[in-house]
Amino acid sequence: MTQAPQELTVGVGAGGLATADMVLNIGPQHPATHGVLRLRIVLDGERILSAEPIVGYMHRGAEKLFEVRDYRQILVLANRHDWLSAFSNEIGLVLTIERMLGMDVPERATWTRTLLAELNRVLNHLMFLGSYPLELGAITPMFYAFREREDLQAVMEEISGGRMHYMFNRVGGLRDDLPAGWLDRTSAAIDLVRGRLPDLESMLIGNEILHGRTRGVGVLAPELALEYGVSGPIARASGIDVDLRRDQPYLAYEELFAKGGPGRVVTRTEGDCLARLEVLLEQVHVSLDLAEACVDTLRGLSAGPINVRLPKVLKVPEGDGYTATENPLGFNGYYLVSRGEKTPWRLKLRSASFNNVAVLRELLPGTLLADMVAILGSTFFVVGDVDK
Repeated sequence: MTQAPQELTVGVGAGGLATADMVLNIGPQHPATHGVLRLRIVLDGERILSAEPIVGYMHRGAEKLFEVRDYRQILVLANRHDWLSAFSNEIGLVLTIERMLGMDVPERATWTRTLLAELNRVLNHLMFLGSYPLELGAITPMFYAFREREDLQAVMEEISGGRMHYMFNRVGGLRDDLPAGWLDRTSAAIDLVRGRLPDLESMLIGNEILHGRTRGVGVLAPELALEYGVSGPIARASGIDVDLRRDQPYLAYEELFAKGGPGRVVTRTEGDCLARLEVLLEQVHVSLDLAEACVDTLRGLSAGPINVRLPKVLKVPEGDGYTATENPLGFNGYYLVSRGEKTPWRLKLRSASFNNVAVLRELLPGTLLADMVAILGSTFFVVGDVDK
């Protein structure tokens, strides 16, 4: 954190002393583990007067790179903008392409995709459940969160070969069939994580210091969230009952969120930092329930193909299409425009973190500098997802 040399306004305070607003640049070094972000903050003493998120330090032009790669190659770019949600990033893109092709994907591929997407959601949330307390000064929850992550990472790595960028989706299905015994190991990992989650929960929900730093801090009104396009757990913590898995179902979510199914939408009404953390924590339980239901369904499906055979040169018919998915951090949308060639003419990415960070200019003014990190961390963003 560095202090900029300029002074914005000068006035006369109590006792005739000259006062000046101070400009601080938070970043662009890594604030905790979020990535290269810069906040330009104007302070009056300890009080924040204004805050401007300055993004673009990690921008790599992914949307232009999409245009010079064929439909098989762009998957390797699509899964990298939110590196904590790589599998979910791939889902939105392949669904967009498959819908424009009019392609029917094998049922086993659909249920496996749903299973892996929910495991990826748990991995994403566990990272923030460990890193957020760390930003507030508590180191122990990070160790517990990573212990649970490792159990799930093991089954994700076994099926895909990757620990971070899975590259397991393909247009028309998945790269490979399930390894022998993989469903049993996945079920065991889900049970293990579920059984040990109370250890992590007790450090968060029952922590008086964490409550003191987060309750009533950084309250996001639902009207403001809608105005800025905030989505995902942050919006639902403000009482916005929206989840694309239920409201615009894709993959196998229509069945999972049907009446009597394990799917449910987690919301809170307080809209503060604590509410956002609680939503994330409860969503881990819901995702584990969804993953378990997917495992049970896959056990009952008969053997069959896991993908669709593609032509040597894959071309998408001329036209356009948009697909939005409920990524772990919020809405993730791909708008594809094709001219009937083997590469996209235009592929626009709508990522969740950009909107979730933009609202900081409204959340931070009026708060104390000491609360800045608590509010910043509770917006649960990945900078690569902001900059693309």
